[in-house]
Amino acid sequence: MPTKSVQEWLQKADEDYKFAVDVFDHTAFYAPLCFHFQQAAEKYLKAFIVANDLRFRPIHDLMELLAICRKKQPKIAVLDESCSFLNPFYIESRYPVNWPTHYDKQTVKQAKQHCTTIRDWIKSNLK
Repeated sequence: MPTKSVQEWLQKADEDYKFAVDVFDHTAFYAPLCFHFQQAAEKYLKAFIVANDLRFRPIHDLMELLAICRKKQPKIAVLDESCSFLNPFYIESRYPVNWPTHYDKQTVKQAKQHCTTIRDWIKSNLK
């Protein structure tokens, strides 16, 4: 059974995930939904890090968090594509950037799919 700290990370991750899923069909504000899926993925990865007694600095970079996870479980590399897809949404979906961004329903569907992949892998591989 995960420790209280791990459970708290999972609860916060589930809140972001479920919020984005629940709101998906009721809004055209696609950028915030992508952000919530990125945030959920980040918190699932941090739950895995905490569960494995690893350390992380206060970052939001999914690829860096995944690299930390890989120290304990190399097979987590299967999440590379999903983390890579979601990673830009931390900044791009919240701030004006100097490169083109486009958020539509299809982008959100992909974000949900990638976040679900991360969520399912993490939850099935926690000790």
